[in-house]
Amino acid sequence: MTLPVTARTPFGGDYNPEQWPAEVWKEDYRLFDAARIDTVTLGVFTWAKTQPAEDVYDFTTLDLIVAEAAAQGRGICLATGTGAHPAWLARAHPEVTRTDFEGRKHRFGQRHNSCPSSPVFRRLSTELAGRIAERYAGNPAVIAWHIGNEYGGSCYCDRCTAAFRSWLRRRYLTLDALNTAWNTTFWSHTFHDWEEIEAPSALTEHWRGPDHTAFQGITLDYLRFMSDAMLANFRDEKAAIRRHSPDTPVTTNFMGMYRPIDYHRWAPHLDFASWDNYPPEDESPAWMGLSHDLMRGLKGGQPFWLMEQAPSMTACRDVNPLKRPGVMRLWSWQAVAHGADAVLFFQMRASRGASEKLFSAVINHAGRDDTRVFREVAALGQELEGLGSVALGARTPARTALLFDWDSWWALEISDGPSRLVRYQRVVLGYYRALWEAGIDVDVVPVTADLSGYDVVVAPALHMVKGDLAARLEEVAGRGGSVLTTFLSGRVDEDDNAFLADVPGPLAPLMGIRIDEWDARGPEFVNPVRLESGSGGSGGSGPLESEARLLFELVVPRGAEVIGTYTADFYAGSPAVTRNSFGDGHGWYVAAGLDQAGVGWVVRQVLDTHGLAGRHPELPQLESAARVAPDGTRLLFLLNHAAEPLDVPGGPAGVDLLTGERIEPGRPFRMDSHGVRVLREDG
Repeated sequence: MTLPVTARTPFGGDYNPEQWPAEVWKEDYRLFDAARIDTVTLGVFTWAKTQPAEDVYDFTTLDLIVAEAAAQGRGICLATGTGAHPAWLARAHPEVTRTDFEGRKHRFGQRHNSCPSSPVFRRLSTELAGRIAERYAGNPAVIAWHIGNEYGGSCYCDRCTAAFRSWLRRRYLTLDALNTAWNTTFWSHTFHDWEEIEAPSALTEHWRGPDHTAFQGITLDYLRFMSDAMLANFRDEKAAIRRHSPDTPVTTNFMGMYRPIDYHRWAPHLDFASWDNYPPEDESPAWMGLSHDLMRGLKGGQPFWLMEQAPSMTACRDVNPLKRPGVMRLWSWQAVAHGADAVLFFQMRASRGASEKLFSAVINHAGRDDTRVFREVAALGQELEGLGSVALGARTPARTALLFDWDSWWALEISDGPSRLVRYQRVVLGYYRALWEAGIDVDVVPVTADLSGYDVVVAPALHMVKGDLAARLEEVAGRGGSVLTTFLSGRVDEDDNAFLADVPGPLAPLMGIRIDEWDARGPEFVNPVRLESGSGGSGGSGPLESEARLLFELVVPRGAEVIGTYTADFYAGSPAVTRNSFGDGHGWYVAAGLDQAGVGWVVRQVLDTHGLAGRHPELPQLESAARVAPDGTRLLFLLNHAAEPLDVPGGPAGVDLLTGERIEPGRPFRMDSHGVRVLREDG
C-alpha cells in the first residue's frame, strides 16, 4: 500500500469546522472553491467532542463535518482525533497524564500529555480509532487515515519505567548482556535485578538537563524505548483501523529533523510518510531541502505528503516572521520538487482563541478573499490544478546519498566530551547545504539503506557505527565510489561504548588514518585550514583557506593523502583533511569543523572525482531538483530563493509547465524574484 490515489496533487489542509457554527461552513467551502482546495484534514482534535464520557460516543458533529466535506466534493484525510486526550479522561484516570523529566506529575492540559505506557490511554485511544474507522470506512471521500498528531515528548512515570524494563528484557535477554552493554562496572552500577533499573531523569542519572547523563548507554536506550513506546500507540490505532478499512492508506504527521522520535524505526509502519514544514526562520532553503529529502528517504524514495505548512507567519516562536510575497509559493514548489505528492496547510480558517489564534490561515478572522495570503494560495491552487497528475509518483534520480542516523544524533549529543557545542544537525546540514548549493540531487537515507546505487556517500558525524555499515561503506569505495565522513565519526558501537581500536574505529581502514588526540575549543577560537587538491587531485577548485572551529582532530596518515593542513597552534602543518585510495575509489575524512566555504570546497572535490557536475553551481541561490515520473517523463524544478531576479545562463530543452514557455537548450533565461519553473525536459 502506498499513497492515496488522486487525479492531481492534493491541495488544502487542516480544517477544524467543529470550532465554528454550521453556517460558516458553507462560506468556507465557497472560498475553498475559489482557491482550488480539494483536500481537507478533518477531526484532528475532536476526541472530547466525539466521546464526551468514557461510555458515551456522540458522532453528531463529526457526521455533519464529514458529510459536508463529501457533499462539497473534497477528499478527506480523516484523523482519529487522538492527538490530545479530553479532560474527563485525565480526571477519571489520572494515570494517563505524563510525569516530566524533573519528576513532576502533570494534570490535564496542553496537548502532548498522554503517557504512552498507560493501559487506559492505549485502550481508549484504540477503541476511538476503531469506532471512527468502522463508521467512515465506507465513505469514498475518505482517501487517507491520520493517526494522532505530531507525536513527541516523553514520560518518566512508574508505568514507563516498568515498560522500559520490559523493553530491556526483550532487547538484552539477560542482565549480564545488559551490564556489559552499559559498562555498569563503572561507578558501581552493576544491576542484579531488573527491578533495580530506573528511568534516566533529573532524579536519577542526569544533571543540568536531558543531555547531561552519567550513563550514556542507559539514556540512549531510554530514548530508543520512548520512540518505540509512542510507535506502539500508533500501531495500536492502525490495527484498529485495519479491522474496518483494509485498503485506505494510513499516516501520521512527522516533524522533519525532530530529535525525540526515530522516524527510521517508524517508517515501515506508515503506508506513506507525511510531515509538517515549519523552518526555524525564514531563510532556510537548505534546511527545508534536507528535511524533505529525509522524509522521502523514509520509505525508500517514495513520495510523501507535505501535511502542514503555514500560509504566512507561525505563532509558536518568540519571533514569527511574515512570509514575503512569493515565498509561500516558492516553498510549496520546493516540497514538490523534493518529492511531495500533496501540498497542505495549517490552518484553513484562523482559530478564534487559544494559542494558535494568531497563527496564519488561508481564511483570516474576517473571512476575506481579497487578502494577499488568500490570493497567493488561490494562485498556487490554480498552478497545481494545471499541473495535474504529471508529478504524482515521480522519483528522484540521485547518485549521491547522505546518511542520517538518530542513534548517532542521540549518542553524540549526550556524550561527555569532547564538545557540547558540536551539534549533529548543524554538521549534517553543512554538508547537505554544500550538495544543495552544487545543484546535486541527494537521497537522505538511514545507515541500513542499500548503498549499491550511489557513486558518493556522505556520512557527516557518523558517531555510531552499527552492524555491517563499515563493510558496506568499504564496498562503495571498493567499486569506485567515494565515502566522505568527518570528525567524531567511528567513535562508538551500538551500545555507545568506545571501540577498542584506533579512531575512527571500523572506518579506519577505509579512511587510511589514525587519530590519537583531539582539541575542542570555544567558538571564538579559529585554526585556519589550508585546502589544496593534492598531487592526485581532480582540479576544480583552487586552494582555499577555511576557518575551522569547535573541534580539531590530530590525524596520523596511514596511507591517506593530505588534502588540507592546520596552519596554527602546535599542530600546525598536520593533516586536517585527507583522501585515501581504497579499491577503485576513495575514503575522504574531514577532521575539523570547517566553515561553510571549506565544506563546500571539499564536497566539490568529491563530486568532481565522479563527474557529478551540479546544475548552475555558480548560482547558489538557484535550487534545482529532478523528478522522473512513472511514465519516464523527466521534470526539472528550478527555484530562485533570492529576493532579486536571476539570469540563468542556460539549461536543458523543455517546456515550463507553469507558463507554457519553451526553453531552448543552452539559451539564457530569467528567473523572477522567488520564481519557480517546472520544466518537462525533451526526450
